[in-house]
Amino acid sequence: MQSKKVALFVGVVFVLYVIITDPKTAADYVQIGFEGVSSAAQSIGDFMTWVVNGGK
Repeated sequence: MQSKKVALFVGVVFVLYVIITDPKTAADYVQIGFEGVSSAAQSIGDFMTWVVNGGK
């Protein structure tokens, strides 16, 4: 359990470091993440629509 806390702390420190030292790149990473989540949600919606329509 202690290693998870250390890993989380290191991850948070890294994210803060990237945001502080290069905010433009950090914004690009956030945009890429949101685009990925949006694309995944769209794909799930398309699949559910296909299922509801009987797989046609």
